[in-house]
Amino acid sequence: MENKHIGYVILGISIVIIFIIFLFNNAMKDIVDATCSLEHGPECPMYQSISQQTYLSLAIVGLLVIIGIVLILSKPQERIVVKTVKEKMPVKTYDISSLNSEEKKVFGMIREKKAIFQADLIEQTGFGKAKMTRIIDRLEGHKLVERKRRGMTNVVVLKE
Repeated sequence: MENKHIGYVILGISIVIIFIIFLFNNAMKDIVDATCSLEHGPECPMYQSISQQTYLSLAIVGLLVIIGIVLILSKPQERIVVKTVKEKMPVKTYDISSLNSEEKKVFGMIREKKAIFQADLIEQTGFGKAKMTRIIDRLEGHKLVERKRRGMTNVVVLKE
């Protein structure tokens, strides 16, 4: 429940309590009038006791009213973001049985990093630019990888 709604509930309860206090106060004065006025007259000490209890009760309700107003006027509570842990995706299996050893080597490097610059593949494997282009073309033909242009070079990305 939001703070504002709780504040309204507290204010509603406070109003009901105030109503009950005044009903109780009137009932007590009627009882004191019937019993105390015969012996002590209009200056019966019970009148003072009733007044003190009424003021104390109203002070307590006043605190409730203040709390209710503060809750109504306060900023809404910040939302708590709960991140759900995604289930691990099953590891995709790739059919690399039809690839030759050079293609398997390049595919293994791409699979390990998920994305790698074509220039880095050339550097790490020692293959020439043309040979690397042909190998990546064949891997793209098997729908295992995908080439994306990034400036003056390509990034080779594993297809998911």
